[in-house]
Amino acid sequence: MEKKTVYSLMVVVALIATVSLLQMCKPQAPSSVTGGDAAIKAYVPPGKYDEFYNIVSGGFNGQMSVYGLPSGRLFRIIPVFSQFPENGWGYSEETKPMLNTSHGFIPWDDLHHIALSTTKGEHDGRWAFGNANNTPRVARVDLKTFKTVEILELPNSGGNHSSPFITENTEYVVAGTRFSVPVGDKTDVPISTFKENFKGYISFISVDPANGKMKIAFQLKTPGVSFDLSRAGKGPSHGWFFFSCYNTEQAYTLLEVNASQKDKDFIMAVNWKKAEEYIAAGKGQKVKTKYAHNTWDESTHTGVSNIMDEVLQLDPAELKDIIYFIPCPKSPHGCDTDPTGEYIVGSGKLAALIPVFSFTKIQQAIANKEFEGEFAGIPVIKYEAALHGEVKKPGLGPLHTEFDANGNAYTSFFVSSEIVKWNVKSLQVLDRVPTYYSIGHLSVPGGPTTKPHGKYVVAYNKITKDRYLPTGPELTQSAQLYDISGDKMKLILDFPTTGEPHYAESIPASLIMPNSTKIYKLEENKHPYAALGESNAKVERKGNQVHVYMTAIRSHLTPDNIEGVKLGDEVYFHITNLEQDWDVPHGFAVKGAANAEILIMPGETCTLKWKPLSTGVFPFYCTDFCSALHQEMQGYIRISAPGSNVPLKFSTGKIEEAVAGAAQ
Repeated sequence: MEKKTVYSLMVVVALIATVSLLQMCKPQAPSSVTGGDAAIKAYVPPGKYDEFYNIVSGGFNGQMSVYGLPSGRLFRIIPVFSQFPENGWGYSEETKPMLNTSHGFIPWDDLHHIALSTTKGEHDGRWAFGNANNTPRVARVDLKTFKTVEILELPNSGGNHSSPFITENTEYVVAGTRFSVPVGDKTDVPISTFKENFKGYISFISVDPANGKMKIAFQLKTPGVSFDLSRAGKGPSHGWFFFSCYNTEQAYTLLEVNASQKDKDFIMAVNWKKAEEYIAAGKGQKVKTKYAHNTWDESTHTGVSNIMDEVLQLDPAELKDIIYFIPCPKSPHGCDTDPTGEYIVGSGKLAALIPVFSFTKIQQAIANKEFEGEFAGIPVIKYEAALHGEVKKPGLGPLHTEFDANGNAYTSFFVSSEIVKWNVKSLQVLDRVPTYYSIGHLSVPGGPTTKPHGKYVVAYNKITKDRYLPTGPELTQSAQLYDISGDKMKLILDFPTTGEPHYAESIPASLIMPNSTKIYKLEENKHPYAALGESNAKVERKGNQVHVYMTAIRSHLTPDNIEGVKLGDEVYFHITNLEQDWDVPHGFAVKGAANAEILIMPGETCTLKWKPLSTGVFPFYCTDFCSALHQEMQGYIRISAPGSNVPLKFSTGKIEEAVAGAAQ
């Protein structure tokens, strides 16, 4: 072989070796993470349905979103606590009351957690609950319509991160304080009096089993700490609730240092059945307060807001067998009960182990008074007395745990960016997979219930980095789907999410699909301004208010010519969608309106308020594509000077002769 040829081969080999070394040194490209049959496992062919609905919190966007699993396809964003111009939520006159609070109209909030209703500990497909962290509230979404139908404000709470969590039969939705605050008659106090004057509250919200209507049944007054996550007991532990809590130092400044002084915080065990007994015995105290309760009337398609003025409270420092504290490694985030209800998993973010507590041992410790003292008047159970055991060296930064149906747990580890699978009884680590990157919560379909469906675990990651195409300084949020049907977990899909997902729950599509609402029946529409046929369309003046009873149907609006409105008038467009066919909404917008469009479902009536700021002729139109002649679905409204004598009139399809001379 010639020297030249040998040299060329040496160069090629060297280049291959260099490229291989570079490939090993740089981060894995997204395309190199999955392989084999992964794509097949996540693939849902055209025309086929996903197996699960994944209901995901939107974090700082204040909404919920709905994804399919295993496809990761986004199906819908459900507006909850934030205005949503896509369909007019919080802009239309009917939906504005849903965002009312004791502080007035609040157009935004921070939705962190989802809870799906259960019966006998299993998902039942009726409702989804979500929390507002900033201005404390709990919302209920009807899973027949995927619409927010109720929002309840929480008094005496400075933050509602620890929410919403539900009991086995959705008897209660429970919410805990994140920021303890001074309440009652003594609110203007120095921040330095935190230990003396700041309190936390746990709100137990009853849920009517027939219609889902919520009501604050009672509140528990607690020491001034911060509550993070919670789960209700199941089976043998039914009647109890378990909360993680931090800042037992009761610090009020630089918490990353001052709330990390002790080696342990607490899991708080609440005997809510005992609380019910005390209430029945008249031990509760009614306390004056102020909070909003907003409900959606499906017959009138309208929200109604009522201001409530009192709540019932119990003080566990006096009624000592309602609450017990259990020491837990520092700054616990997750507090999760396994499907059997026997084991409670605490996740101390600053610990290198996972404690698992036994409900049986907790009860024995209470009966034998195995306490190490009290904290703010609440008994503290000895750590070893309640402990089933510890998962040793599972990872760094445990956050949240869910379960499959085979006795296994899956815990997210923020610092080490991984999901770790371990056995609940033996406490042995079985598998671990990396996440990309810095996972927060995770979700197993049915994972918080008595009957997990398993099959998948979804990671909701806090950092995306190189997973998706760059879009400026901020990248899309990241979710990853892992197959857990075998002994080993396997990454099969990355999919982007809206907002900042915190927690999610997944439910079999078979529990929701058959009950999904397709249309609102026109004959059941009781909206006071509904026009249930084109013959009912009209325009009326009431002082300086002009009410337009308008209909929408493919492909025209009735009326589509309106005159006689004067500058200074307030115009209310009440649009009734006359369609009775599935998935044919109509939209409506008018030039210069200082709000948003409205989107009207088949058989529904919605109202857009508009106050014109100048004279002239203004177009309005349907904003949602509905037919081949959608572009022709438009009209005009004429605004005249305040002293004008232009008569109020309206029409559709009427051709008039032009009036000679200047405008009237």
